[in-house]
Amino acid sequence: MAEIEVPNPDELHERGETSFGRRAALTTAIYAVVLSIASLGGNNTVKEMLLAQQQSSDQWAFYQAKVIREHQYRAQKMLLETQMAEPSSLKGAERAKVEALATKFAEEEKRYNAEKKDIEKDAKKLEAMRDSFQARDPYFLIAEALLQIAIVMSSVSILARSRLIFSFSLVLAVVGAMLAANGYFMLFHLPLLHGSH
Repeated sequence: MAEIEVPNPDELHERGETSFGRRAALTTAIYAVVLSIASLGGNNTVKEMLLAQQQSSDQWAFYQAKVIREHQYRAQKMLLETQMAEPSSLKGAERAKVEALATKFAEEEKRYNAEKKDIEKDAKKLEAMRDSFQARDPYFLIAEALLQIAIVMSSVSILARSRLIFSFSLVLAVVGAMLAANGYFMLFHLPLLHGSH
């Protein structure tokens, strides 16, 4: 009859601990990768938000310049119309010149009015983009914090050989990964992160 070798209980315990340590270390590395992805998303979101804010500010400044020009042409047109309203002030060719100039000023006023409306639409689109990026940012921030805590807790679980602490790190990492994914795709909306939006 063949002999059956019974493993030493201490060796089994040690192998289990090193196996747990390796799995926890590998999982911690995965946490770090997810943290890098969340951090990248957060950085890009802030850059895009600031860029959209700058571009919308530029558009509003351009809009304001168009409004000023529109008002200048309107004022000049009204001044000429007032001059033409006086019966004895202008005669013949002089009156025709003033009428032509008033017509030109009226056309310029209309052009600036139309251009300003297009610029306003562009500025509002850029503001909407800014708001979209601004809504994504808190998800990345919280995801990064949770993933950093998960990495620390996972490292502690290796040192303490605690599966409970490791499980806690896993929960934190999963929630962090979900929030990071939401930062990219906006799959759900958490009112607490958006204040009065």
